[in-house]
Amino acid sequence: MSNDIQAKIASFTSIEEALDYFDIGYASKFINENRIELVKRFNGYLILEKPQDWFAARRALKNAYCKVQRSKLDKHTRQACRGCTTCQRR
Repeated sequence: MSNDIQAKIASFTSIEEALDYFDIGYASKFINENRIELVKRFNGYLILEKPQDWFAARRALKNAYCKVQRSKLDKHTRQACRGCTTCQRR
């Protein structure tokens, strides 16, 4: 099963395809501004732990999206995440 999900991930030609496949809402403006960092973070999570199924791969992508988004927030205020419609850290 893990080979199937890894092959599917390898077939994506853009991060938007991955976000759509894993049913993760996103802001196009955020993706355009942070595409490279998001792709690197997602690939890093996939290297650290090979996803065994759709849910594990989705979790890796959600974590990457959220991590990039939270890194852009002001560290000195209690600013909430914005743009990630599936964020679990609200």
